[in-house]
Amino acid sequence: MAQAAVHAKQLYEKMERGIFLLDVRNPEDYADWKIEGKHVRSINIPYFDFLNEDEEVYRPLPRGEEIVVICAKGGSAQMVADMLAERGYQASYLAQGMQEWSQFYQHVQVAREDSLRLIQVNRLAKGCLSYLVASGGEALVVDPNRHIDEYLSLAEREGVRIKYVLDTHLHADHISGGHELAQKTGALYYISSGEMQGSDRPYVPLESQGRLQVGSAEVKILAIPTPGHTPGSVSVLVNDQYLLSGDTIFVGGLGRPDLGGKAAEWAQALYDTVFTTVAALGDDVLVLPTHYADISEIGEAGYVGAYLGEIRRNNEVMRTADREAFTRQVVHAVGTAPPNYEEIVEVNRGTLHITAEKATELEIGPNRCALHHG
Repeated sequence: MAQAAVHAKQLYEKMERGIFLLDVRNPEDYADWKIEGKHVRSINIPYFDFLNEDEEVYRPLPRGEEIVVICAKGGSAQMVADMLAERGYQASYLAQGMQEWSQFYQHVQVAREDSLRLIQVNRLAKGCLSYLVASGGEALVVDPNRHIDEYLSLAEREGVRIKYVLDTHLHADHISGGHELAQKTGALYYISSGEMQGSDRPYVPLESQGRLQVGSAEVKILAIPTPGHTPGSVSVLVNDQYLLSGDTIFVGGLGRPDLGGKAAEWAQALYDTVFTTVAALGDDVLVLPTHYADISEIGEAGYVGAYLGEIRRNNEVMRTADREAFTRQVVHAVGTAPPNYEEIVEVNRGTLHITAEKATELEIGPNRCALHHG
């Protein structure tokens, strides 16, 4: 008898209550990228182990509670779920596997004030974060991912018109929805011209805009050049309270400077960002990045963010004023590059055109732009 399929939204709801996951992919795939949560217990037993008809393989699995089986695209998980059910286990499976999980988004309210609503859109599987800033019936979307229906439906629910779309930098680990979302809504698309060399896509250079006005209220959007992760990176300061920091500053560290092949040079720019541009901001500014490295960075309020003072206290590199020591520390911490990042950059620049199927393939796997610099 075929067992019940669950979809990503249902799985997330189960995860919030507590769930046991059985991942039947290869151990190296599981080690590299898996579903995690604060109330999730997870084990990896490869699919082929279940084909050996060795009953010992079932011993680690709990009885009396639901087990959700996970694989890459759903097929293997369904077969294992059926085998579990035959042995009396309560089993279901994620319908389209990690491919479906990689496209799931969760919306979390960061701020709701008289003249401002700020919503974080969390793509949990990728550790990617984007934002909707709304006021007076208008909205700015910052760093949208490629599934633009998420932002269209969110704007409709909030009763706002998307007026501006902005990418803080040219993303390397996921495909941006910025250009497409702007085309769909008639919004202006902003990105630094330093990120778009060789592109024929229409955009407004961010460096030409000191401020953007969203709505009738005094909601000021100040684009702050914060190079280092990429030479054209910017951060967006909302109402002098909220720093949408792109990939420049994370809760647990700083952006990696190596993806352009100029790690030392870009690390120098990152030093100037930290000790000149960002140094002028107060400790009470809430930093809201575009990525996170670990689920522990999701706070009690449900969003990823931390006050700048807290980040300064907890990250030694933010206090390393010696330029050479800073550069050395940042460059040595970069680790493995994001999968397929060179192709993804070209797609985001508009110089490479691909199908939706290829886009899904390129994005499979974890983000590696958010790093920890303890």
